[in-house]
Amino acid sequence: MNIFYRELKANFKSLLIWIGFIIFFIYMGISKYAAFTMAGSEVMEMMDSLPEAVLSAFQINALNLTTLSGYYGVMFTYFALMASIFAVLLGNGIIAKEERDKTVEFSLTLPIPRHKLITGKIAAALVNCLIFALAMWGFSLVFTLPYNPSQEFKEYLQIMMTSVLILELIFLAIGILLGAAMKEYKRSGSVAVSLLLGTYVLSILVELSEDLAFLKWVTPFKYFNPVSLLNDSKFQPEYLALSAAIVVICLGAAYFAYQKRDLYI
Repeated sequence: MNIFYRELKANFKSLLIWIGFIIFFIYMGISKYAAFTMAGSEVMEMMDSLPEAVLSAFQINALNLTTLSGYYGVMFTYFALMASIFAVLLGNGIIAKEERDKTVEFSLTLPIPRHKLITGKIAAALVNCLIFALAMWGFSLVFTLPYNPSQEFKEYLQIMMTSVLILELIFLAIGILLGAAMKEYKRSGSVAVSLLLGTYVLSILVELSEDLAFLKWVTPFKYFNPVSLLNDSKFQPEYLALSAAIVVICLGAAYFAYQKRDLYI
């Protein structure tokens, strides 16, 4: 438990900075919704003038920006991206920082095996991701109150924030695996972010070409489609199962790699 509390304390400042950043981003994004509601048909005409590729890539043509649910559905992609970056950096950093900060020797002298050390770190990272997702949920609701959100929107927001948490868990597990397995700890963070951005770009390419539809299984950003969630109000079981498999496999591999790897002192 000492490792758990130590990691919570060590990451508290970073968590607050990220929460502050996402609050500002949510506020700026939702505050622009008033312009869409006032402009009405003018906004739709402007959107129709955009290239079809742009409309498809960001699913603008499938969501009504003059409704709160439709507008938030478009914004969700950016919120999910930021939450995923937070999670993958957290997962990678919470493992790799021992080598980066030259505290490996101290950690290894503690009277606990490596698997308990990494368990405490993972537990602290999970709490951080949960707090981050709850902050996104709470402030999204607060900032939409002036627009009198319906019960339907509140339910939509709930399922979207659950999606954010699952995405966080996926990329947290990937970040932890890279931090635990890569010998070059200095590169593990950049590799983790590059992998995340690569899957995000891939999710856009999938929308642009039907020939690439099979790649939707490769990018977690396609597991939780805001259009499908708005229309169906439920998750697709196959994507939930795949998400769980990614998390379990990555964490299992991280435990194995961390036990075997020579740590840089």
